[in-house]
Amino acid sequence: MNTEQNYLMIGLRILGALGLLIYGMRLMSEALQKMAGPQLRNILARITTNRLTGMLTGTFVTCAVQSSSATTVMTVSFVSAGLLTLAQAISVIMGANIGTTLTAWIMSLGYAVDLTNVVFPAFLVGMILIYKQRYRYVGDFLFGIAFLFMSLVMLSTAGKDLDLEHNEAAVAFFASFNTDSHLTILLFLAIGTLITCLVQSSAAVMAITILLCSTEVLPIHLGIALVMGENIGTTATANLAALGAGTEARRAALAHLLFNVFGVIWVLIVFFPFVDIVCNLVGYDAKVGGQAEKLPVVLAMFHTCFNVLNTFVLIGLVPQIERLVRWLMPDKTQKQQDGRQLMYIRANLVQTPEIAVLQAQKETVRFADNVRNMFSMVQELFGEEDEKRFAKGFEQIEYEEDMTDSMEIEIANYLEQVSNDHLSDETKQHIRQLMREVSELESIGDACFNLARIMKRRMESGRAFTQQQINDIKAMMTLCSNAMTSSRNGKELENFKRSVKEAYRIEQDINAMRNRLKAANIEAVNSHQYDYAVGTLFGDMVDELEKLGDYVLNVAEARHGL
Repeated sequence: MNTEQNYLMIGLRILGALGLLIYGMRLMSEALQKMAGPQLRNILARITTNRLTGMLTGTFVTCAVQSSSATTVMTVSFVSAGLLTLAQAISVIMGANIGTTLTAWIMSLGYAVDLTNVVFPAFLVGMILIYKQRYRYVGDFLFGIAFLFMSLVMLSTAGKDLDLEHNEAAVAFFASFNTDSHLTILLFLAIGTLITCLVQSSAAVMAITILLCSTEVLPIHLGIALVMGENIGTTATANLAALGAGTEARRAALAHLLFNVFGVIWVLIVFFPFVDIVCNLVGYDAKVGGQAEKLPVVLAMFHTCFNVLNTFVLIGLVPQIERLVRWLMPDKTQKQQDGRQLMYIRANLVQTPEIAVLQAQKETVRFADNVRNMFSMVQELFGEEDEKRFAKGFEQIEYEEDMTDSMEIEIANYLEQVSNDHLSDETKQHIRQLMREVSELESIGDACFNLARIMKRRMESGRAFTQQQINDIKAMMTLCSNAMTSSRNGKELENFKRSVKEAYRIEQDINAMRNRLKAANIEAVNSHQYDYAVGTLFGDMVDELEKLGDYVLNVAEARHGL
């Protein structure tokens, strides 16, 4: 095999190893998110306003899921869903940059230690656990680790087979760059940024950088420049995810970019002394050479020092960063948005199923609030005798009913999209509950519109309810309103038993009132207290209110998985 063919095969092995690396990292990240899904959500959702706590949370979560991109996308999603403020998000993102340094240390370990003996036992144990359904996510995690370590072994072997240190062309190419020039450093920084933006994986670019530096063909200063570029390039994921999100989410993604850009700027100012300090910490002398085994550690150490010091410098400036991103991305005066447009759900943010379900839950709560407001409009419309005001109120209810139809479809489609991913059993159950809940909420909207149509029929017929009928309908409406309030209060776990018991009691009261009023209505029509047409309108109102009460109870049951 000639030299060109040899290099081609080694290049294909490197590309395959990088693909395996990215897949292994993703498998690990998704498995950990599924194992710690509810806890992970609670940790991020209950973050305090303390910026130090936020930073530590970002560090912990990123170390756990082995992906700063996953953490930042989660954070942007929380901001979009209104679960985190911009200031809280900034502190979490700072911590994510520290947590991602663990990945660099794992990679440097892969070049210093033979991980082959770990790979195959991990595959074996992982396969056994996957077949045991109860521990399948632990098995997925072990498979991810095995793929990660295998890819590092493959990259290390491929780097040795390349033998670039004895390739005159490669040595001459990298030697042609003046490592003492800031222009050269800026060039490689731009290359690192561009490649990371393209492949959407700073881990893959870090692996290539370590591979090139470990051969001592790529000077350490240029390797470090690539690492700085990777820190900027990795912000592309969150910024892309935030493109279709709200202003606050885009601000959070912008803060991530500014944080890393600021760090790169101050490091560039003190670049050569800073690199020398890092090399001294590891015991590497760039002028002597011949210490290839220390170069991966130098890169990991620089990555850690850069992110830790940058966070230390900026953690006290979170309010100033928040003001800056608000100034750079001001609120724009927009036309009143169409009610059909969802507020919290953004299709391009469906990257982490656990977070996507949280957004859908937030949107469902908003849907429920809209339905409650719609019923309040129905209550106001009842008894309205002015034709113009009645027509305006009826038109608004008709519009709201159309909006509930659209919201149901959009939320259901979003949940269906999320359900196509690999989900934990708990998340699957949560999606089923939300699907049922939005369906029942839409039915409440239909019932409200049907009530308004009955009122319109009465208005057009010129007939009027008796005072007793008006009082009875208002009393039944009050029971339905109380049922809605009980259902809303019941979304907290600690109120579960009380709220469900209250919902059942109110539903029984509604049924009893329906039976009593229907019987009284028949008797009143037979005794000619009012004509048959008025009795029919009254009976239709009572029936529709009873149906509405059933739908409200169904919402409470769906919310609690009954």
